[in-house]
Amino acid sequence: MLTSQLRELEHNGIIPRKVYQQVPTKVEYSMTKYGNSLSPIMISMRSWGMQHLQRMEKMEVDNN
Repeated sequence: MLTSQLRELEHNGIIPRKVYQQVPTKVEYSMTKYGNSLSPIMISMRSWGMQHLQRMEKMEVDNN
């Protein structure tokens, strides 16, 4: 699942994938300039998550 998501982000120009020819194979991902344009959205999502953290934690406890 993670691999398919990373490939989709790469395909959409949000992250580049750099493969090092070594054993074991090493792969690095980073953000492109285009990907960095998502920063305000990601910061807003983090802020929302922090504001609702207690509610999410309570839901997790209730589900277990």
